[in-house]
Amino acid sequence: MRTTGMADWRLAFGFGGTTITALCCVTPLLPWVLGALGLSGLIGVLYRDAVLLPLLAGFLIFTGVTLWRRKNRK
Repeated sequence: MRTTGMADWRLAFGFGGTTITALCCVTPLLPWVLGALGLSGLIGVLYRDAVLLPLLAGFLIFTGVTLWRRKNRK
């Protein structure tokens, strides 16, 4: 059974999502990206703690579970 490819994909997804969400929480990256894409009307909805912090928590939990599963399989 080959599961390392799936685990690596999940780990990369978790780390990438955590990094991007953390950057959007700390820096004004999200308004710049939405403005560049022409979606600046969504800034008021997305650039809030009620959206970004639960998203960050979800990515951190996802990454933690992936690392825990990876450690227990070896």
